[in-house]
Amino acid sequence: MSSFSIHIRPENITDVKTVFEVEAAAFKREEEALLVDRLRTSTAFIPGLSLVAERDNTIVGHILFTNLPVKSGEALISGVLAMAPVAVLPAYQNQGIGGVLIRKGLEVATDMGYKAVVVLGHEHYYPKFGFRPAIKWNIKAPMEVPDNNFMALELIPGALDAISGVVVYAPEFGIE
Repeated sequence: MSSFSIHIRPENITDVKTVFEVEAAAFKREEEALLVDRLRTSTAFIPGLSLVAERDNTIVGHILFTNLPVKSGEALISGVLAMAPVAVLPAYQNQGIGGVLIRKGLEVATDMGYKAVVVLGHEHYYPKFGFRPAIKWNIKAPMEVPDNNFMALELIPGALDAISGVVVYAPEFGIE
């Protein structure tokens, strides 16, 4: 990471417009920004797990974790989170800011007592944070995705050993 200082903090109400702009710029489209807006008003939203990265008091990145129960038979198992999206302004990408956001987010989620995190993402990026294919624990996505791109990370060692099934994304994700 570059020598500049990055401050990670929970998003607040005055950050909403800027977070939208960061998400839209990072993904070069508005879908993820609109998703974040929808998730903020959903039951899956967790205050304290929508984090922003600031450099020189300017928001340059954002990460969101939401509740992601696992359907095991007829039971819904809680304590698992979805990590999505992770966004950094294009001018600040490839400087380690996304990694700082991920590590801080995982730390906050652990401190809040969550068991595990699931991510759908790049198979060569997320493993450096400890993510492994979720199929290792017999945890599956509700749609067809390559096993290497659908990953999980135990925040508490052994937390996923007794959990298996299909994750249930919040309706705001638009995934059936």
